[in-house]
Amino acid sequence: MHDGGRRAGGAREARGFLSAARRAGGPDVPSGAAVRPVRRVGVLVACLVLGGASSALAGPPTEQLKVGIDRVIQVLADPKLKSAAKTAERRATLAEITNPIFDWPEMARRALGRHWQDRTDAEREEFVRLFHDLLERSYIATLERYNGERVTYVGESVEGEQATVRTKVLDKNNRELPVDYRMLRRGDRWLIYDVQIEGVSLVANYRAQFDQIIRTSSYARLVAKLKSPS
Repeated sequence: MHDGGRRAGGAREARGFLSAARRAGGPDVPSGAAVRPVRRVGVLVACLVLGGASSALAGPPTEQLKVGIDRVIQVLADPKLKSAAKTAERRATLAEITNPIFDWPEMARRALGRHWQDRTDAEREEFVRLFHDLLERSYIATLERYNGERVTYVGESVEGEQATVRTKVLDKNNRELPVDYRMLRRGDRWLIYDVQIEGVSLVANYRAQFDQIIRTSSYARLVAKLKSPS
């Protein structure tokens, strides 16, 4: 596939995350920033915590990414948690397992971009919470739609306090999708601050959409949309 085709495909996958969030209760966005659903919505997080992953050149970042795999699979496979009556319990359990993997303040700061510096401490704290809620709705819905994707961890690179874990996701038809996890060291933990699909950044995708809302309306409008998803 040509570079342009790969980047377009990656953009569609990244935008699928917001589509999933909207269906699960995410924010409405202006028509100019609209996103289209895709068939493989949410590969981003599914490839992190699901499927029989193999490892090559694994180090602490990769190892920590894989800590929750068995627990998540157990939850999804537990027949006692599959009924509609158990939806709330199942989602709460999945959130408890997966939330510690992400650096939510860093992701939120990068997603808000240049507008972060204009926010008060209270506004920043609120935005981190709202952004967390948006992504949580998306990736929990993603996990519940898992359809047998397989993941291979192909390597990692570490430069000081930053790391990239490189993976490839294969669907049932053996179609391959490169997915990279950008991570920061926080004490003895490595936490995700961005996910890139074929070089297209999840955080940058959100940043572009949030920036458009703020520029065409206001920051208050963005917050209102995040607070009252439709």
